[in-house]
Amino acid sequence: MGALIIGLFFMLIGWMVSSRMKSKFKEYAQMHLSKDLTGAEVARLMLADNGINDVQVLSVEGQLTDHYNPSAKTVNLSQDVYHGRNAAATAVAAHECGHAVQHAKAYSMLQLRSALVPIQNVSAQILNFMMMAMMFGAFFAGSFLPWKTALLIIIICYGVFALFSLITLPVEFDASKRALAWVESRGIVTRAEHDMAKDALKWAAMTYVVAAIGAVTTLVYYLMLYLGGDRD
Repeated sequence: MGALIIGLFFMLIGWMVSSRMKSKFKEYAQMHLSKDLTGAEVARLMLADNGINDVQVLSVEGQLTDHYNPSAKTVNLSQDVYHGRNAAATAVAAHECGHAVQHAKAYSMLQLRSALVPIQNVSAQILNFMMMAMMFGAFFAGSFLPWKTALLIIIICYGVFALFSLITLPVEFDASKRALAWVESRGIVTRAEHDMAKDALKWAAMTYVVAAIGAVTTLVYYLMLYLGGDRD
């Protein structure tokens, strides 16, 4: 029950932050960029300025589906960002290219996060199985695993989630820092547009902050349950 309450609480906080982020992006999407560049043009220019010639800039379906794929070496921009000529599109496009720059420069935290991806995927599968088994009472009946052992496995899985979430924070903040520094030094944005881009990226980063706090809080909850429980 405690884990459920924690999950619902951070789900609510996450929804509030996400809603605020979307409203900011919608607001700044109305501000036409003085340089009249699309997000795709901004992305290609930033990649070129950083000597990155092997990364493609692609348009993908969806809203706020923008991401950098290090395996395929593609900067994937949602259609609104790809074609957008505004501060929001510029911010997102430059941010995703910030990840490409991190990749090209072998940024240590990005490498660490990439290495954790398969471990996190396995942990998610294990956790799903454990939760399903507990739901049907197999652990409580003692027919599958002792309670403490099952709880320890859950703690390890949430430990991986928490670690991944925490490592994600410097990766995202650094990508935004690179993006904002570049758009300013390159003269892509005016001072007002820079402030809009910075504010948009701040709210995007807040979604990761909430996720990290939620992951750590859930981990601490299960740790306390493990240390304080007397169930075998």
